[in-house]
Amino acid sequence: MSGSLISRSPDLARLAREGYAIEVRAGHLLVHDVPYVGPDGQVHRGVLVSSLTTTVVDGEEVAAPPDTHVIEFAGEVPSDRAGHRLERLINGEVSRDLGSGIRARFSFSHKPPGSSGYPNVYEKVVSYAAILGSHAAAIDPDATACSFRVVESAEEGSPFLYQDTASARAGIGALSERLKVGAIAIVGVGGTGSYLLDLLAKTHVAEIHLYDGDRLRVHNAFRAPGAASIADLDGGPNKASHFAAVYSRMRHGVLAHPYDVDESTVAVLEGMSAVFLAVDPSPSKRAIVEWLEAHGTPFFDTGIGVDIDGGALSGQVRLTAGLPGRPASGRGWIPTEDPGDDAALYAANIQVGELNALAAVLAVLRWKRHLGFYLDQQDEQHTLFTISGNDIVDDRC
Repeated sequence: MSGSLISRSPDLARLAREGYAIEVRAGHLLVHDVPYVGPDGQVHRGVLVSSLTTTVVDGEEVAAPPDTHVIEFAGEVPSDRAGHRLERLINGEVSRDLGSGIRARFSFSHKPPGSSGYPNVYEKVVSYAAILGSHAAAIDPDATACSFRVVESAEEGSPFLYQDTASARAGIGALSERLKVGAIAIVGVGGTGSYLLDLLAKTHVAEIHLYDGDRLRVHNAFRAPGAASIADLDGGPNKASHFAAVYSRMRHGVLAHPYDVDESTVAVLEGMSAVFLAVDPSPSKRAIVEWLEAHGTPFFDTGIGVDIDGGALSGQVRLTAGLPGRPASGRGWIPTEDPGDDAALYAANIQVGELNALAAVLAVLRWKRHLGFYLDQQDEQHTLFTISGNDIVDDRC
């Protein structure tokens, strides 16, 4: 992916033509082989690390002007030929893990004369390389950042069709790597399931399998992310197939399975690193939960119960986590019986978009805490949000 971005972006392509050993990794531009003087007074090679902003021009993703004049550096303390630290260049010591093996130790700040920033990536890289290189050249006149070395891209395994610059801008590349797991599954891609997909599709998980045998109807469009067109709804396409096509505009690995998971098909969940359940109570759901627990597969089950109380809607949003060695079944948390007439309001689509979205958010937050992306001080398995009181109550084994 990074090779394509470099070739499509005039600034990056120019750097490559002139011999800079550049690479796009974890949403950053890396410039390898940059000569500098270390505290020992000798010439060393370091890596300039710049956040990368991209835009789309004529349907192609290309590098945009830098969003900051600051750049980071992976190497020892940059110094002059006498070994004195370059205080006017060094903006701070950061020691920040940017993911994919990148660890920046220093932040540099140098604005172009008479300007608030650099007009393009090329000017930014060349400026900083020249500052470091001028001190290196005083010791070794042949020292240059133009090594003409080809750097193999580390981004080839990315599921995205364009760069994840969001993680890079936030400085959470290393944390985002904790979400680089194998396949996950969403069982039921209705209101909550579609919001689950919207959130999970923006992580680095390799594959997202969608299971749903139902069709997309007009009422579904009012409690799903995005805006379905009349053409999207025409003929009632399968939900899994529809949403797989939508999110395949952003990434690889969204796979549609246009059938329901039940007792006869539950084995399709074998090998999933996690399963998200967004289906109504039923004996089939009980079979799925018991199968997942027997196979030690983490799962996150969502539920919404809404009623009319005093002329307004009232009810709860539920999230239950089934974690390895900590079964959730048998505790009365997950309803698995067909509710029959008691579910009349639910079946009439009284669940609304914000409740579907909240259920999905609770599930994804719990999954990310399980993987260490977020700090987890509660380690709960069961969460209930009460609409009328705006209360959240947790329970744990």
